[in-house]
Amino acid sequence: MDSLSPEKRSWNMSQIRSKDTKPEITVRKVLHSLGLRFRLGRTDIPGKPDIVLPKYKTAIYVHGCFWHRHNGCKYAYTPKSKMDFWNGKFAANIKRDNEISEKIKSTQWVQLIIWECDTRDKDRLTKILKEYFYDTKE
Repeated sequence: MDSLSPEKRSWNMSQIRSKDTKPEITVRKVLHSLGLRFRLGRTDIPGKPDIVLPKYKTAIYVHGCFWHRHNGCKYAYTPKSKMDFWNGKFAANIKRDNEISEKIKSTQWVQLIIWECDTRDKDRLTKILKEYFYDTKE
């Protein structure tokens, strides 16, 4: 059973934004601190990536562990109420993510997925981005 009332759960869910989220802003700050410049709002790339680095032909998708079902992550739990609804929702999200991954493979862009849990530790996130952009792209 859910620990929150249906009204409180509804209010909580209505407060979840789809852009300019805390994890996205954290990734953007780290990219900027590494001297990497990026663009936002590109709709011509499959899946409308959160962050685009044209110089590196890289589209960054900042995935919430809960919504995109990060395997093995403690934040990818399933609510105890309305399990059929949630399982259907999560399955549709995973299917859409897989379709986007396939579509982007047919372009000149490279997909980089950053998980929400990686943004909680700034040093870890910095290491991930530094290794990706400076160790593999030079």
